[in-house]
This record gives sequence, structure tokens and C-alpha cells, in this order.
Amino acid sequence: MKINRISVSTIFFVNGFLYANWAARLPELQRYFNVSNAFLGYLLLASAAGALLAMPVSGWLTTKYGSAQITRMAALAYCCTVPMLALSQNNVIASGFFFVLGMCAGALDVAMNGQAVFIERGYNKPIMSSFHAIFSIGMALGAGSGGLFAQFQWSLLSHLAVIAAIGLVACIWATSNLVQDVPVIAETATKKSGFMLPTKAILPLGIIALCTMMGEGSMADWSAIFMNKVVGKNEFYSALAFGAFGTAMTTGRIFGDFFTARLGKFQVMFYSSLLSIVGLTIALVFVTAETTLLGFFLVGLGLANIVPIIYSTAGNTAGVAPSVGIAMATSIGYAGFFVGPPVIGFLADQFGLRMGLGFTLSLFVVMLLVVLNLQKNQVK
Repeated sequence: MKINRISVSTIFFVNGFLYANWAARLPELQRYFNVSNAFLGYLLLASAAGALLAMPVSGWLTTKYGSAQITRMAALAYCCTVPMLALSQNNVIASGFFFVLGMCAGALDVAMNGQAVFIERGYNKPIMSSFHAIFSIGMALGAGSGGLFAQFQWSLLSHLAVIAAIGLVACIWATSNLVQDVPVIAETATKKSGFMLPTKAILPLGIIALCTMMGEGSMADWSAIFMNKVVGKNEFYSALAFGAFGTAMTTGRIFGDFFTARLGKFQVMFYSSLLSIVGLTIALVFVTAETTLLGFFLVGLGLANIVPIIYSTAGNTAGVAPSVGIAMATSIGYAGFFVGPPVIGFLADQFGLRMGLGFTLSLFVVMLLVVLNLQKNQVK
């Protein structure tokens, strides 16, 4: 089980590392495509659409072939598609590349978290946050390396090709040591293992996932641009803004399993929601480099453990295969990206990026209210 945990952790790391590398260079990608904030939002929307399409399909395929096989295929495909983002300046072709990248990322997200659920069951204690901590470590290091590649003026294609090759080598090793879960699924899955709408138990988890993943997406997609265009700092500071968020996510997730075991998952989500609201408010109200970094750091701490708790809870829903439960919750979460990127981009063009990120702040408030409702029902 230890080698399985290391292997799955490696895939989580590579996923975060590759994602942060291209996200940290979004300002340069925007100039490369020569597009407005609104059209950049639509490119990110194409990625979200690909993920949303792939997630339920990935969940269904894991019931047929196992999460190990789907994780293997998705991880290798994701590594190969990252350099595509810098292959063409044609906006239509670029949209297609973002869509394919989103499909690979969405499939990988569901499958690798299904693997994590099986490993967590084997340990018989909360360890889901540790996997997401590794993902966040990858994000933090990816943001840092993205900043360095930008500082030394590497071309986008060279940069993305190099880090994709590194990720590919790591994933080839890691995917040879996954949990072979086909027999487990064959024994436990019911007719509910295929395509199905979210159940009553998973729906509120999906709403929380929507708000959280919108928050994570906002920080990944717009934090560097916020530092660059609103605060007025250079590309190094732009990458640092995303790095502050990624570092906070890592810090929070390192201790996430500890606090979840002692406080309970609903208490952790309650305090996390409050911290996210406070952090983003600071960043939007006090526009300096220092307060922006502090605010994004607090948002990272707040969002750190909500998604791991959602994955673990949804993946252990009775009568539903782990990857299917995860797919139901996260599909709702990714559906938020259909609304988020164009809304934030539109508001940024019309009223400024501060107003655009204010939309994300309102979702954090919604998240807090849903968590409070879950706590109330839990007490009953």
C-alpha cells in the first residue's frame, strides 16, 4: 500500500506542477494570443467545458476498466497536451487545444481521486488532504518555475515542452504502481455506477465544490493578471501572487487531515469558508502588492481542505462506486466554470478585474451558507 500511495502522490504532484506552470504564464499567453480579458475567459471556459464533459465519462469508465487504467491513460495524455497551448496563435485552434487539455485534466482529476479513496480506505484514517497537499506542493513549485522561465525569457513552447517531458517520465513510473481496483468495483458497484444525476446526499457537496473550485480557478486564472494589471507589478510579481496562493494551499493541506480528524469535516469547512471570505476581501479592498499577497495567501488557506473533504465524502457514498460519486460532485463544481470565466472576463472588461473577482467573493458567501445548512442537518 505504501508504494501505491507514493505513486498516486506522484501523479497528484505532476498534475499540480504542470497546471501551475502554464497558469503562472497566463499574462504572456494572453499577449501571445493577443486577446482581451473576456476572450481569455472563453479560452479558460473551453478548458472547463472539456473537463465537465470528461468527468462523468471518466467516472463511468472506471466502473468498467478500473480507476488505475483510466488514471494511467489520462495522466499520460495530460502531459502530452500541455505544450499544445503554445502551438498556434489562431484563436479557434487555441480554443480546441484548451478544450482537449481540459478533457485530459478532468478525466485525471476523477480517476486519481478514485485511487486516493481506495488508498484512504486501506489506511482507515483521513489521508485525502495529504494527496491534495502534494498537488499543492506541485502547484507552488510549478508557479515558482513558471516565474523563473518567464524571468529568463524562455519561449512559451520551450517552457511547456520541457516541463511536460519531465511530467511524462514521472507518470510512466507512477502509473505502473497503482491500486488495481477492477475486482473491487465489480463486487460493490450497483446499477448506480453508471451515468446518474447527483443524489440528494451529494448535491450540497456539489454546490460547495462549485464555489470552492470557482475560487481555486479564479486564483489560478486571474491572480497573476490581477497583480500585473490592477496592482501594476511585473511578471515576476505576477507569478509570485499565484505562488502565495499555492503555498497557502500546501500549508493548509499538510495539516488538513490532523484538523479534520479532531474537529470534524463540517467544522473545518465552516472555518475555511470564513477565512476565504476574509482573504479575498482584503485583496480586493486594499490594492497593494503586500495586501494582495496576504489576501491570496488567506484564500489559499481557506480553500485548502474543502475539496479533499468533498472528494472523500462523495467517494464513500453508499451504493455508488468511488469515482462515480466523485464525478457527480466535481461535475457540479466544474459546471461553475461555464459561468465563472466569461462572467469574470466580462466584468473585468466592463468594470475592472476587482469587480470580476467580487463575483468569486459572492460564491464564497454562498459556500458558507451551504456549509452552515449541512452542519444544522448533521446536528439533527
